[in-house]
Amino acid sequence: MKKIILSIMTIISLFGATSCSDMLETDSSRQAFDPSLDQKTDSIFYAFGILQAMQQAMDQYVFVNEMRGDLTATTEYTDKNLRQLAEFSDASTNAYDSAYVYYRVINNCNYYLAHRDTTLLTGSTKVVMNEYAAVAAFRAWAYLQLGRTYAKVPFTTEPMTSISQINNSSLPELSLNEIVDALEPTLLPLKDYAVPTSVNGSQSIGSTNFGVTKNMTAKLCYIPVAVILGDLYLEAGRYADAARMYSSYLIRTGTRTGNVGSMFSPWNSGAIEYPTDFLSAYSPAYQWSIIFNISPVTDIISYIPMPVNRRQGVTTKLPEAFGYNYYAKVSGVNAIRIDELQITPSKQFLDMSNNNDYYYWQTYSDSKENCYVKGFKAGDMRISQYLEKGTGEDSTKNWNKKYRYANIVLYRTSTVYLHLAEALNRLGYPDAAFAILKEGLNDRILQEGTGYISQKTKDLLTTTYPFFSDANKSKFTYDVTSNDNNEGIHMRGAGVTFDANYIGRSPYQMDTIIGLKLAELQQMFHDKGVKISTTKQDSINAMEDILCDEYALELGFEGTRFADLCRLARHKNQDGLYGANFGSLWLKKKLEYKNPQKDLSDPNNWYLPFK
Repeated sequence: MKKIILSIMTIISLFGATSCSDMLETDSSRQAFDPSLDQKTDSIFYAFGILQAMQQAMDQYVFVNEMRGDLTATTEYTDKNLRQLAEFSDASTNAYDSAYVYYRVINNCNYYLAHRDTTLLTGSTKVVMNEYAAVAAFRAWAYLQLGRTYAKVPFTTEPMTSISQINNSSLPELSLNEIVDALEPTLLPLKDYAVPTSVNGSQSIGSTNFGVTKNMTAKLCYIPVAVILGDLYLEAGRYADAARMYSSYLIRTGTRTGNVGSMFSPWNSGAIEYPTDFLSAYSPAYQWSIIFNISPVTDIISYIPMPVNRRQGVTTKLPEAFGYNYYAKVSGVNAIRIDELQITPSKQFLDMSNNNDYYYWQTYSDSKENCYVKGFKAGDMRISQYLEKGTGEDSTKNWNKKYRYANIVLYRTSTVYLHLAEALNRLGYPDAAFAILKEGLNDRILQEGTGYISQKTKDLLTTTYPFFSDANKSKFTYDVTSNDNNEGIHMRGAGVTFDANYIGRSPYQMDTIIGLKLAELQQMFHDKGVKISTTKQDSINAMEDILCDEYALELGFEGTRFADLCRLARHKNQDGLYGANFGSLWLKKKLEYKNPQKDLSDPNNWYLPFK
């Protein structure tokens, strides 16, 4: 057993594997002195072996989801593998179509979970359970990606130590919903365990931020079980269970979005007609760009830091594809900008961002009571924080700084709140979903002046998902003197979406925004015989599209886009409001600018060939 776990978790994870044979190779001259899995201390080393396997999956995870999504476009320099993904062309030989990058993670996890002694105690405390939970979450994440990418996949929770086992046709092939059912019994008892925060007694193994060093902050290298279980439930359309997991995580940890916004810096400033009464007076405590900081931690829940050179492991091609040579060193500086951009933002994405309203205080001369919040077409401010726009001969180029330093973010606080909004919306509470965008989940929404929030929703957020119960409401009370409140996610790019002193005066109103989206959907599908109405179900579908836009604006290019589109399309199909194939037509419409070589109105064409 010792030899097997050493080879799988350390040697192969470190140097990479390209085939089934490679993945199970045990011959190596490399030695490492690992602790036994029946000891109390130091077994976290194995989790870092799994982390190395996670690193090997990152390029595929991001490229498959972003190249097949609606936020990216190719260039003359685009690698053929990326171009194949973007065009939905034959991917039978594509370098980023390998189920084994995820099975490598799973096999590492299966071994640990099968052999770790979870009965070890210090006093009455089971001392290894947070590690055990972290490994179970990694396995769940890998199976989630397999289900999203390949529809049905071989499933096992047993460690595989031979080629014949992995090729065994008797392994059941499970769909994503079946994977959720299979993993749920293991994950549920672990949902409240915190992620590991130490290595050999140290709280961290260095600190890093978005732009300088590459040491790891230990607690950010793991995925909380409640978060990944929430995502599994959301994919399966189990909205009440998803909302329960997300809310339990947020309440237990007291995690808030913070007073985070973007500096007023329009992307397309030359095309803006500024109102004469414009006063850019929205001054968030922290600018949106700092949410990618790792020390001090702001928004990141889980990330995978990639090696800084080949001596430390398998390097990544992500920075290069988005426009930076991360491995070049000039005067000690990493991440040199390069001209050969392979991935650029799509026109559709830039148009969506630029067509957003920005909300501002009118200039006032006497008192705030006579000042109102207004909006104008200045666009969303977030893209100017991470897209580096070219000038002169490079004016058509946009470099994406999200991968400039090869940190791959898996989960942020905003991810969890937006996924919670998606679940609450589908449960029939579009007002709760809109509150997460407009106000944030804080006690402001309980005030009488917040007219768009129904009493039923207020009760829901006090009882079923008890953010505002007597036991929890102190965690989510809005304090004007604090820099750590819950504020609306859309505020991060759109300015003053609410008025803290006079609730309801911002033009960012639920009925208005949903009405605009209903009109947009009617225009999109007027030739398909789709009749958009104004029922609550129509509003729920429109709110889901509003959230889809927010996913792009807040989480764009972070490796989730195509999976998000497919999940929303699948749920639109299942909802049946506009017919059993509306979601498929919706997805096809989103991606028609790519001229895909497959008919995306057929859900079978959303998946890659399993290999």
